[in-house]
Amino acid sequence: MSGRVGDLSPQQQEALATFRDSLQDLLPTLPKADDYFLLRWLRAQKFDLKKSEDMLRKHLEFRKQHDLDNILTWQPSKVIQLYDSGSLCGYDYDGCPVLFEIIGNLDPKGLLLSASKQELIRRRIKVCEMISRECELQSQKLGRKIETMIMVADMQGLSLKHLWKPAVEVYQQFFLMLDANYPETVKNLIVVRAPKLFPVAFNLVKTFISEETRKKIVILGGNWKQELSKFISPDQLPMEFGGTMTDPDGNPKCLTKIKYGGEVPKSYYLHNQVRVQYDHTVTVGRGSSLQVENEILFPGCVLRWQFASDGADIGFGVFLKTKKGEKQRVGEMTEVVPSQRYNAHLVPEDGSLTCLNAGVYVLRFDNTYSLMHSKKVSYTVEVLLPDKASQEKIQGLEETGPSPAQ
Repeated sequence: MSGRVGDLSPQQQEALATFRDSLQDLLPTLPKADDYFLLRWLRAQKFDLKKSEDMLRKHLEFRKQHDLDNILTWQPSKVIQLYDSGSLCGYDYDGCPVLFEIIGNLDPKGLLLSASKQELIRRRIKVCEMISRECELQSQKLGRKIETMIMVADMQGLSLKHLWKPAVEVYQQFFLMLDANYPETVKNLIVVRAPKLFPVAFNLVKTFISEETRKKIVILGGNWKQELSKFISPDQLPMEFGGTMTDPDGNPKCLTKIKYGGEVPKSYYLHNQVRVQYDHTVTVGRGSSLQVENEILFPGCVLRWQFASDGADIGFGVFLKTKKGEKQRVGEMTEVVPSQRYNAHLVPEDGSLTCLNAGVYVLRFDNTYSLMHSKKVSYTVEVLLPDKASQEKIQGLEETGPSPAQ
């Protein structure tokens, strides 16, 4: 065999032969049983035979569980077809397929109120299988092995709504699934138009991305269009991304090839809430309030909360203490999220806040207006920190060129 398979050391060739022997019972059921396919699992586990075999056997369970032999003919519901993003479009200089993920345009809450998390994940599994098929077709067409793809993640419009916990969980699951079932397939993950919030979003998913894949992340700065054309030829890039490709009608976004997502109309909603597990449940006495303090050590962190009340509404607001280490009445603090009453017994509430200042932030559940009834409140509060490396990169990118994220 030519290419990377021929570059193996004698020890690696021996490991490959041993690996093939240990998989005799599986070979007929594998989607492919050539050396290239087997080597991907070995490389993912640094040629540890036991770990590689475990990983591949788990993948075959995954194939059965998700009926991957038939997934390319499966169609997701109309709302996902119309409003989820992510599409294959064009090839890089080596002929590897390019996947565009348009993150900032997505309406995560709308999608999760209109479809199940499982269906959104299944659609992403289908995209992975489409990439595998595309690599196979490219290999036949070009007469050399194509095994990897480039992912371009467009972050323009990334906002606090994308940090909604159930939405982040979909992406965490997607990256776990990608590394566990499609190892050694990401050539580069290129991030463009990343706003200041990106390091916080990245920090939420990075532990679900293998170290090998993390090394392949590239964040492009202000001159991203020129930089992107170093990876992908302009005739293979939509004009929207700095290339020359357009739709037949001249549209620079190539809407016939790339799904850009968008806000989901409420007519698609199947339910009005996504079930949530809360970390705490407390009773707020009649005529009283509960204060939950969180210390924010530096600006740029995000405070994220979810809560539900039992039986009746509850007041809620966020305040910033003006004096350190002292007890303060709410009237002496700075109001950051104005206090108001929420029908959290009907629809759970969630929200987030980018903390512009360091200090102690107080989330206040207010039942002072109810002199007859105490309220049971379930809540989760988290402080989301930015990923330092990507934060420094974004700050420094205007002067310098791109470099891989750690």
